[in-house]
Amino acid sequence: MPARENTVSLAPELVPERVASVWWWIPSLYFGQGIPYVVVMTLSVILYKNLGLSNTEIALYTSWLYLPFVIKPLWAPFVDLFRTKRWWVVTLELFIGALFASVALALPLAGYFQITLLLFWLLAFSGATHDISSDGFYMLGLNAHEQVAYVGIRSTFFRLSMITGQGALVYLAGKLTERTGDVVLAWSVVFFVLGAMFGAMSLYHRIVLPRPAEDVAHGDAGHLLQSFVAVFAKFLQKKDVLLALAYFLFYRFGEAQLVKMAPPFLLDLRSKGGLELSTANVGVIYGTVGMIALTLGGLLSAYLVARDGLLRWRWPMALAINVPHLVYVYLALAMPTDVSFIGAAVAFEQFGYGFGFTAFVLVMIMTAAGEHKTAHYAICTGFMALGMMLPGMASGWLQSQLGYAHFFTWICVAAIPTFIVTALIKVDPQFGTQKK
Repeated sequence: MPARENTVSLAPELVPERVASVWWWIPSLYFGQGIPYVVVMTLSVILYKNLGLSNTEIALYTSWLYLPFVIKPLWAPFVDLFRTKRWWVVTLELFIGALFASVALALPLAGYFQITLLLFWLLAFSGATHDISSDGFYMLGLNAHEQVAYVGIRSTFFRLSMITGQGALVYLAGKLTERTGDVVLAWSVVFFVLGAMFGAMSLYHRIVLPRPAEDVAHGDAGHLLQSFVAVFAKFLQKKDVLLALAYFLFYRFGEAQLVKMAPPFLLDLRSKGGLELSTANVGVIYGTVGMIALTLGGLLSAYLVARDGLLRWRWPMALAINVPHLVYVYLALAMPTDVSFIGAAVAFEQFGYGFGFTAFVLVMIMTAAGEHKTAHYAICTGFMALGMMLPGMASGWLQSQLGYAHFFTWICVAAIPTFIVTALIKVDPQFGTQKK
């Protein structure tokens, strides 16, 4: 949503005059939040595919990288214990930059896979901790009204980070590979660029981030641990919480498997059932056009829910997140060569995913509502990540056993759990609507 105002209403002594505008820090903060996530979840898949790893290995090992995002609510209290949120943001960005540069240095080595996988694990934990600290800083740096008013800014720049990671950086790797003939060199350059980007971002945020008076270390480990246990217990006592957890785990059951195998399918040789697109074309089709379509689908569904409520649109959304998977069945059977047609098919599937994902977010908000809603929402996001991690781990092995055409057919069958949890979840008729 558009910002209603351009400055943060904080006392002058808390925010230096030169950084009073939220435009100095919210866009960069949330752009920085998205990059580590897209690197470990998507860029790593394309990197390893370019380097010749099997789909089974790629899906299994990269799906494990979801784990830090699953369990991040468990160590969120410790971020409060040590230093300020501002310190965590700046320090983690510097550390993440060093990790990106380390990946670049490790790629030419003989044991690159084990080393880079370890570095991706560290990136995943650092990225998850950066999520905790940046979200916490956002709430401390803005008052309640401003948090709502500027949520559109943070969402937009998070999406832009997805386009940059899946689109521009993949395109850069592809073009460098075409020009040099050296895939390792191409990807090393990409990760050096990322390292420099985050080093500069850390320095920038050290200068421009405001210093809210509430941003202090709490220092009471016993109290925080007791509070966390109490908050988690209250979450488990919520009405119909088991239905909500089933929804988080199974709503994206098919999509969780597809997302790991879609880039390898686009890249794989035709002799192996893939479409044999160049890495640069995958960056444009999947990472740029696809992400734009996903964003447009999300915007449309958000508008419709605001107008009519979630109850009216939950079934169209459940269908939208699953029925477009049929385009991958067609692509695997027809094996088209027209890049524009393939791009349109991928965009259609991604639009459906964006349209259907809104229901998932709203159910998380609905479940977290009430006392401790911020902490409960973080718990919901942990189960959301678990719902992506577990199916994704097996997707590569399934694809290797079934072939692409039969695997994508299975993905369509995997819509059944989505429909079951959609039928079972209970939604207030007025939830999500702006009607009085």
